[in-house]
Amino acid sequence: MWVPRFIEGLLSGRAAQRPVVVLTGARQTGKTSLVRRAFSSYEYVSLDLPSEAEQAEHDPASFLARHQPPLIVDEVQYAPGLFRHLKAAVDRHRTKNGQYILTGSQKLVLMKAVSESLAGRADILELETLSWLEVRAAVSKASVMEFLSRGGFPELYEKPELDAQAFQRSYLATYLERDLRQLLQVSSLRDFERFIRACALRSGQLLNRADLARDVGISGSTAAAWLGVLQASGQVVLLEPWFSNRTKSLVKSPKLYLGDTGLCCFLAGIRSLADLRESPMAGALWETLVFGELRRLQVNRRGGWDLHFWRDRNKEVDFLFHRGGVFELADAKWTELPTEKDSQVLQQVADEIGKVKRAALICRAANAYPITKLVHALPLEALPDEWG
Repeated sequence: MWVPRFIEGLLSGRAAQRPVVVLTGARQTGKTSLVRRAFSSYEYVSLDLPSEAEQAEHDPASFLARHQPPLIVDEVQYAPGLFRHLKAAVDRHRTKNGQYILTGSQKLVLMKAVSESLAGRADILELETLSWLEVRAAVSKASVMEFLSRGGFPELYEKPELDAQAFQRSYLATYLERDLRQLLQVSSLRDFERFIRACALRSGQLLNRADLARDVGISGSTAAAWLGVLQASGQVVLLEPWFSNRTKSLVKSPKLYLGDTGLCCFLAGIRSLADLRESPMAGALWETLVFGELRRLQVNRRGGWDLHFWRDRNKEVDFLFHRGGVFELADAKWTELPTEKDSQVLQQVADEIGKVKRAALICRAANAYPITKLVHALPLEALPDEWG
């Protein structure tokens, strides 16, 4: 079963405007299936094949002569030597758009190669796992609780019979063995796995690198390097706080989120819906899910909002949207029936910031409804109408 991706229209639009489009993202997010579907008339070659990667790296001229544009090159990070020759090939037909579609799961390697060789020629998009809105549109019987615990890897919905726990276990092992060994020299994969689990247990919390390093038993510099790898490979995302000159007491540390709630549940030892309902992490997991939905909307629908969080010594708002001097605020709440008491912090921060257009409690309510004049309760399904 194919689950339509909201980013497909944006991807096709960028290919009509640029000679090269680069689609990056973590492994198993559906990059290959998406580009082959969106650009079905293009020739396709995967550098996962050692023979193709060898020629692309060491004899790129012959490789490009054999594979003419329009061309999809999958897992292009395995041949960094190809990029300079791609530049020359693009420049021979500089005004022709959509010549090459490149995909890769190692963002750090890709971005370095693109910035060095394809600057001004390539547009870059990032594909994440499925959003709840995509799953809900394709699977009518899906519930948000099941989605939160199962996660958004497309294969889990294309093949509903797959055991999610076995999939996550295999995914983690593959990530450790394939991506990690190429991105970073790690003396102990076991320590790195413990580091990922520690990050999962902190999803939705302020990032404290010193505490993270201490709990895992590694140095601060190692923790910083490993966190950079998790970001580069799409496993974690950092949300920066809002800064303004008038609020110097605001916290300066970012918040840490796992990229996929299913993987986060697996790493945190949550194995069932019953575990999820009873877990003290339920609120943090809900916030992780909401952040993912908002993040995808900003990319896929070109929302145009700057997304941050707001926190001072006494108050915190999970999400702050800023555009053109206007603010909107939102908190993620695990409850199904938020009340006016739940909205008090939103109201206080709105009064302090000023110019707040509206605020929301994003919750598990069945329908949207007003809580106060400023604050509304919103289910996930209502988010595109607000920030899409």
